[in-house]
Amino acid sequence: MKKILVSIAVFVILNSTLLILNSYAQWVQSGINGKDIRSLILKNNIVLAGTIDYGVYASTNYGNNWTQTPLNNRTVWKLDTSGNNIFAGTDGLGIQISTNNGTSWVQSSLNNQSVTSIAVSGNNVFAGTSFNGVFLSTNNGMNWAQTSLNNKQILSLIIHENNVFAGTAHEGIYRSTNNGSTWFLTSPVSIDAWSFVTSGINLFAGSYYGGVHLSTNNGMNWVQVGINNMTVYSLTASGNNIFAGTYENGVFLSNNNGSNWFAKSQGFGTNTTVKALLITNNSIFAGTDNSVWRRIYSEIIGIQNVSSETPSAYSLKQNYPNPFNSTSNLKFQIANTRDVKLVVYDITGREVQTLVNETLQPGTYEVTFDGSALNSGVYFYKISTGDYSETKRMTLLK
Repeated sequence: MKKILVSIAVFVILNSTLLILNSYAQWVQSGINGKDIRSLILKNNIVLAGTIDYGVYASTNYGNNWTQTPLNNRTVWKLDTSGNNIFAGTDGLGIQISTNNGTSWVQSSLNNQSVTSIAVSGNNVFAGTSFNGVFLSTNNGMNWAQTSLNNKQILSLIIHENNVFAGTAHEGIYRSTNNGSTWFLTSPVSIDAWSFVTSGINLFAGSYYGGVHLSTNNGMNWVQVGINNMTVYSLTASGNNIFAGTYENGVFLSNNNGSNWFAKSQGFGTNTTVKALLITNNSIFAGTDNSVWRRIYSEIIGIQNVSSETPSAYSLKQNYPNPFNSTSNLKFQIANTRDVKLVVYDITGREVQTLVNETLQPGTYEVTFDGSALNSGVYFYKISTGDYSETKRMTLLK
């Protein structure tokens, strides 16, 4: 009987380990199931989520558990923070403010608008509305005044290098260089910008059925850089990694300023719309039309496009360092556009982690394997592309 119990315990531990390892390679639900999530922010190590019809939820343990805040019966389109304040842009009640991490909320003087977007710079808070353009508060939300962009439907706002950008519905992207006193339309005028994000000098805009656009000159001009014919509802960035949440196509990642995009929707299922993204605590959170989802950040960015030059042949390089302690880099070359799968196996042939499982363009790629949850020993990694496969051996020493 003891042997049976020990065997069962070992089986449970092994399977738990496998579940943890496999979850690295996909999105898992993090809570607030059945709710349409529109905004995600981090404040004092608390993750807050704005929803359609159900107000704001808060998690004090990075998505393991969620609690509905007293702002609980409204649509919250957008959340943002400045100093001690959390701003919630609501449908019909304007801006609600919390100074205690969402424990209680008070009505600001902007009280009769549907606020769809918020951008903060110091004490200046900009609020984009459904039909009355952009409002500005210069005292951290206490008082508000309508800017000269006063008759547009605002989809998104961002502040980049002291410029304010407003994405409008069907009327392009507007830019202000003087805190909203005057605005001018950027080029081209056909971009419906649902989202913005900055990465260094680069400013990205996610558009309605136009993919992602990039400006490298403070919004003077925009060029389309990828995932064309998709609606990009949400954008976020960490370093050179740009993430795009799309309508019914999940999440995409670019690590070269939009030149290439990789689908990162494993675990979502089909037709998943991602309306909010947040990176924190080595995780990336995605707010969808039915839940909050979470994925390990170091896993999702694992594949890097080292070179877009077309190789003369397929190849799988030896990992480095080897032997390695915890992490090692695996490099490979793809000669033609192919469905590529790169899998790590233990010495018994059991699959322990899928590193790559997507369609790749010709080029040289590198992926980081994290073996910190594994025991020391010999492991194998195998690449398969349909017309090419190769296996190599690596050694984990702790």
